[in-house]
Amino acid sequence: MPKNKGKGGKNRKRGTNKNEPEKRDLNLKEEGQEYGQVVKMLGNGRLEVYCFDGTKRLGVICGKMRKKSWVSNGDIVLVGLRDFQDSKCDIILKYNADEAKRLKKQGEIPEHVKANEDEDAQGGADNVVFEVDGSDEDSEGDMPRNRNIIADDSDSESEEEIGDDAIDAI
Repeated sequence: MPKNKGKGGKNRKRGTNKNEPEKRDLNLKEEGQEYGQVVKMLGNGRLEVYCFDGTKRLGVICGKMRKKSWVSNGDIVLVGLRDFQDSKCDIILKYNADEAKRLKKQGEIPEHVKANEDEDAQGGADNVVFEVDGSDEDSEGDMPRNRNIIADDSDSESEEEIGDDAIDAI
């Protein structure tokens, strides 16, 4: 029987975070590339991208990114334009929130663009306001509330008296 000389299997490798380096260089667009924002996920590695040159394109996630970095709605991406198909592009790189902020400061992407990650980093989810209705009475549109009733000896006597009064009224 062979001896295992490694330090663990799949579950040990799963715990390490290889995808998120401390800080990487900011990759700027070159000729034949454009910045874009993910509008809609279509499935099967395809998504709808609004490129900042003013056109919507069908983006395809390239093979090296397919399992390694997850792209979602609102992410800022670098796309490679196709010479032969203007309506399609290839997703080359996904920018994280810090890199998207640096691109805005440099003027590479428009200022009005908001990425989902930027809102979460600034506490956009903390601005949620809940309305509280102070009345205990049920209105016609509200669902009736379930109330737990604990019967005491004094409560049971009053219930019996109500029951007797109701019988007398009939």
